[in-house]
Amino acid sequence: MAEHPPLLDTTQILSSDISLLSAPIVSADGTQQVILVQVNPGEAFTIRREDGQFQCITGPAQVPMMSPNGSVPPIYVPPGYAPQVIEDNGVRRVVVVPQAPEFHPGGHTVIHRSPHPPLPGFIPVPTMMPPPPRHMYSPVTGAGDMATQYMTQYQSSQVYGDVDAHSTHGRSNFRDERSSKTYERLQKKLKDRQGTQKDKMNSPPSSPQKCPSPINEHNGLMKGQNASGVNIGSAKNKSGRGKGGAQIDTEIEEKDEETKAFEALLSNIVKPVASDIQARTVVLTWSPPSSLINGETDETTVPELYGYEILVSSTGKDGKYKSVYAGEETSVTLNDLKPATDYHAKVQAEYNSIKGTPSEAETFTTLSCEPDIPNPPRIANRTKNSLTLQWKAPSDNGSKIQSFILEWDEGKGNGEFCQCYTGLQKQFKITKLSPAMGCKFRLSAKNDYGPSGFSEEVLYYTSGCAPSMPASPILIKAGVTWLSLQWSKPSGTPSDEGISYILEMEEETSGYGFKPKYDGEDFAYTVKNLRRSTKYKFKVIAYNSEGKSNPSEVVEFTTCPDKPGVPVKPSVKGKIHSHSFKITWDPPKDSGGAAINKYVVEMAEGSNGNKWDMIYSGATREHLCDRLNPGCFYRFRVYCISDGGQSAVSESLLVQTPAVPPGPCLPPRLQGRPKAKEIQLRWGPPLVSGGSPISCYGVEMSPVERDEPREVYQGSEVECTVSSLLPGKTYSFRLRAANKMGFGPFSEKCDITTAPGPPDQCKPPQVTWRSATCAQVNWEVPLSNGTDVTEYRLEWGGVEGSMQICYCGPGLSYELKGLSPATTYYCRVQALSIVGAGPFSEVVACVTPPSVPGIVTCLQEVSDDDIENPSYSPSTCLAVSWEKPCDHGSEILAYSIDFGDKQPLTVGKVTSYILDSLQPDTTYRIRIQALNSLGAGPFSHMIKLKTKPLPPDPPRLECVAFSHQNLKLKWGEGTPKTLSTDSVQYHLQMEDKNGSPQNRESK
Repeated sequence: MAEHPPLLDTTQILSSDISLLSAPIVSADGTQQVILVQVNPGEAFTIRREDGQFQCITGPAQVPMMSPNGSVPPIYVPPGYAPQVIEDNGVRRVVVVPQAPEFHPGGHTVIHRSPHPPLPGFIPVPTMMPPPPRHMYSPVTGAGDMATQYMTQYQSSQVYGDVDAHSTHGRSNFRDERSSKTYERLQKKLKDRQGTQKDKMNSPPSSPQKCPSPINEHNGLMKGQNASGVNIGSAKNKSGRGKGGAQIDTEIEEKDEETKAFEALLSNIVKPVASDIQARTVVLTWSPPSSLINGETDETTVPELYGYEILVSSTGKDGKYKSVYAGEETSVTLNDLKPATDYHAKVQAEYNSIKGTPSEAETFTTLSCEPDIPNPPRIANRTKNSLTLQWKAPSDNGSKIQSFILEWDEGKGNGEFCQCYTGLQKQFKITKLSPAMGCKFRLSAKNDYGPSGFSEEVLYYTSGCAPSMPASPILIKAGVTWLSLQWSKPSGTPSDEGISYILEMEEETSGYGFKPKYDGEDFAYTVKNLRRSTKYKFKVIAYNSEGKSNPSEVVEFTTCPDKPGVPVKPSVKGKIHSHSFKITWDPPKDSGGAAINKYVVEMAEGSNGNKWDMIYSGATREHLCDRLNPGCFYRFRVYCISDGGQSAVSESLLVQTPAVPPGPCLPPRLQGRPKAKEIQLRWGPPLVSGGSPISCYGVEMSPVERDEPREVYQGSEVECTVSSLLPGKTYSFRLRAANKMGFGPFSEKCDITTAPGPPDQCKPPQVTWRSATCAQVNWEVPLSNGTDVTEYRLEWGGVEGSMQICYCGPGLSYELKGLSPATTYYCRVQALSIVGAGPFSEVVACVTPPSVPGIVTCLQEVSDDDIENPSYSPSTCLAVSWEKPCDHGSEILAYSIDFGDKQPLTVGKVTSYILDSLQPDTTYRIRIQALNSLGAGPFSHMIKLKTKPLPPDPPRLECVAFSHQNLKLKWGEGTPKTLSTDSVQYHLQMEDKNGSPQNRESK
């Protein structure tokens, strides 16, 4: 057999999944042969190695397997399918088709699944593996005449045994009409493709086609996945014979039929129509798929919008087709076609990832046109007096080239060309030229459609003499072990003349003289493997076919020295001070072939600092590191520089300076607004910590008017509150910080003035009595605490806890009137400023002097019924009562009753009195006043009382009727006629057995 690819390396060990593979190819003879198992892309093939492990080989690949007797090993397929051998030209192919036991074409034996265990190269597929990609692939070239292998990918959960021809499902033999038609179409397409398969073996694989639908999958079997577009059908899972298995098969069968019907609809599309055919363009138009299939209307739902793909081939109808358009339009213009070329175009419809079969090919031929622009002519030979040019014919674009047109500029170089040759020859010699003469040429081709464009212009020179002496090489760049040199053409040499160069080198210490280092046409060369810091001599020689030039002048170049080695780690020299110390270091052991020019010392702050700053650069090997901070870590490293470059840095030296007391702090600052009696201060750490953490702060305060500082705070906080201050006073504050080394200096003073406060508490006010009802209150000005007192508030009241403001103003006294005599009063005073009100003074209690009694209140008449005095006569007497008034600090001695024109009547300390000897039926105005030792009080309010008229004569009483329990009495004859009966009242009295009178009736 032909050359076979080697076995693939182990890519993965089989765990739980294995993919299916295409059927193997075997020879027809029965000898021991190599069987190629073709693994398509997306598939996998698993074999058992000699050590018992499984090796999984993924496609695309061809796995050679030894066949001991030339027979085909068992191929395991899904239930309902069987591998069938088809022989063509001595090569047998195995295809997987629906099982049909009664049909065996060609007399070949159908290879049934073996009941024996699988061979090591064929392992059943577990069900855990996901379905492989739903693509179909073009044939892959193998040994001999290999046809395309068709095999449906599947998954298996068991090793299949013999096919149960009498399955209870009745579908394993596929004797229904649909399966028979599918099988016949498959066999027909296989036979049709066998005749054209040889022409397709060397063509690249076509674009993979997607599976019509992801739902058309049952037991791992993909539908519609064969290359011819014929659906093979679905395999039935033998393990699905349980409850509900028949229903699942029916649903999948319906989905399969729907997909097939849609594929048939998409495949029912006519070939595109070519129009407006030009030399390099064509317009293709086509129509959507027709729903009429074999004269009948397909019941499949016709989509409104399709997707189309135009496939074009220029290598024949069965050649390789290339996709040139994909979209939803039904017309497209193809550009960039080749003139006079036969093209074949197909259209393929697609909808929702389901593709139909491409249409038949539409054949068209592009028009002819002028030839393509030829390539520039090339020089075949040159002499001192001639140039021989050759060229190749470009594409004639469908019309035979009639002549070539060669033009040149006659060596003038002015850009003007004239024709020097026309004809069908592809070579021409220009003679009678001068040595080293430069000429420009261009070429054009002509056919029946006209001349092509001219080629690019080329410049060629005739030969001259041997090159002149070139200039000495120059140094482009020098390295430690190499020198890069460059040279130029000798002056007067044509640019196209082929000149080679020899570069020779001599090392002074070698003693061998000049030796060639380079021989070629380049103008630069890098001489390598040289020694560092060494001088070398160079010269260059130019030569051509005419001979060699004289050597150039000798030049001398020196390789660079190498960079020096790493210096020794620096060390401290002497005592380490808080702000400085001295370091020293030793030179490197390897100087790199050159003297050390200088040393560079770098410093980084912190034990892990990576920010390095250069602090010294010079030739000496010690340095004083100053201006350091106390108590800080510093890292030092050193490197050296020579003509060879810069060395690597040395190991770093870590040094810590001793700590000192911290530096001065900034003055404390006021935080917030100052209050009247307290100030809140805040500060920050000192700029210089002294190399040790700050552990304590101290704040001192002193009044501005006298320098008597006292410490008001000491602690670790950065703020404090200073209280017990006087309002409106200015104080000076200063701050210092301390670390483990002690306190640092004080900061500058900071003067802060407390806020003005309200006035201080006033002294108790002084009360002076002007009279029993008038008092004058005086007070003094308190401390103002930074602001002037704007007003005072005086509170006055008879109850200590319930005083009212009686005065508000700037005065220092106030007179109160209308007071009650002999009454205790309470008062206090408060000062106010623009800042606020100060506290009230202490409460002062005072008593007004005694006075005449107060006014008598509740003066009223006493009812006749309430009078028990037997001498009381309503006609001549009036009884009055009153309440005792306030005595105002002096006991009431008597009352004075004023009831007319007579002198007031003075009575004793009583609250009622009967006025007698009055006139009957007379009105009197009565008022009363109280008298004490200080005089008479004011009169009460006046009341009007009237005496009653005199009583009538006694009436005559008589009994008009009587019984054992009742007496009827009658009176009224004695009433005076002058009196109204309404004003007369009668009182009937009856004497009991004991002689006591009893009132019986009052009327």
